[in-house]
Amino acid sequence: MSKTDKSSDGGQGKEALATPTDLSQNGVKAIAAALNGLVADVFALYVKTKNFHWHMSGPHFRDYHLLLDEQSDQIFAMSDPLAERARKLGQTTVRSIGHIAKLKSIEDNDEAFVPPLKMLSELMDDNKALAASMRKAHELCDDNDDVATASLLEVWIDEAERRTWFLFEATRSADDTGH
Repeated sequence: MSKTDKSSDGGQGKEALATPTDLSQNGVKAIAAALNGLVADVFALYVKTKNFHWHMSGPHFRDYHLLLDEQSDQIFAMSDPLAERARKLGQTTVRSIGHIAKLKSIEDNDEAFVPPLKMLSELMDDNKALAASMRKAHELCDDNDDVATASLLEVWIDEAERRTWFLFEATRSADDTGH
C-alpha cells in the first residue's frame, strides 16, 4: 500500500468489517452503540480507579490501595470482551482516547488531592452508574434477542454491584465496637 493510500481495507470501507449475524441490523447498531458507551465508561473508570489507587494516602492506605488495584484489574478485564462483542456484531468500536472522551459518561477527577473517603465514595457512585448503564444495555439486548451480549453483561453487573458494596462498606464509619 502506498503512503498516499489512506484506506487499509482495499477500498472496501465499513462493509469489510460487517461480520454476518442473524440479529436485526437496527438492533445490532443500537447494541453496538450501547457497548461502545460501556467501553468508554470502562476505560474512564479504569483510569480513575488507577488514579485514586496511585494517589491514595492516610491510615488505611494499604487496604484502600490494594482494594483499588484489585478493582481496576477487574474493570480493565471488561474492556476487550466489550469491544470484541461490538466487532462480533459487525460494528466498529472505540478508536482513540478522543473517541472515548466523546462517549464516556464517567466524570474525570483531576484534583491534586482527593481525601481517601471522597475517592471511595466517588468510585462507589461511578460503579453504581456503570451497573445502571449495563442494565439498560441488557434491556436492549433482551429486546433484540442478543442473549450472548446479555449473558456477558449479567456477570459484569454483578461485579459492579460487588465493587459498589465493597466501596460502600469501606466508607462507613465504625463505632467503638467496630460495628
